[in-house]
Amino acid sequence: MTQTAELAQRIVVLHREPGYLRLELPAEICGEAAVAAIEEGMKTLVGLSSAAVDRGWKRISIRFDAQALSTAEVARHLFSLLPGLPLEDAPAAEPEAAPSIDLNNGFQPLLDKLKAIIIPAQPAPEGSLQARFQPMVESALTEKAITNFFNDIVAFYLIRVHWDLITKRWLQNPVAHSNAWLTVFYLVFLLVRYRKTK
Repeated sequence: MTQTAELAQRIVVLHREPGYLRLELPAEICGEAAVAAIEEGMKTLVGLSSAAVDRGWKRISIRFDAQALSTAEVARHLFSLLPGLPLEDAPAAEPEAAPSIDLNNGFQPLLDKLKAIIIPAQPAPEGSLQARFQPMVESALTEKAITNFFNDIVAFYLIRVHWDLITKRWLQNPVAHSNAWLTVFYLVFLLVRYRKTK
């Protein structure tokens, strides 16, 4: 098997839809010169909108006119570029791993890191706008505040979705829709109990 064929076999389809293709590339063709050659070479294909290589993740994202090109034609064009690519460059470095955060205690460790980024280490001058808003930011970036916020969003969303049912059916005939009212009261009870216990 030639080196070109071996490289082509190692190109993996990560995502495919009409007009879009994302592929994982072998490390050998992710050097700076090879990536530049791939991006320039892909531009020569008529009907192609863009081709961008992410060297860190070793991926190429290709957008094209689905009416003018098929996915197979795009892939064949990419494969045709492989023999001329400079492979002497060192493979691109692995992407940096995301910082590890222990979520055993909920999301508070993540929120504490966010606070450290948003709120400066030096205390704000007294009377300044920053000094007034800093306590609000600190109280908003707690696990309880975030959870309460999303609980309220869900509650308002459910009310909005069921508003026609509430006003046109449930209120007009509450006995016939007693199961719906029992569900509403139970959910409100759970929400209130959660607020009190937290």
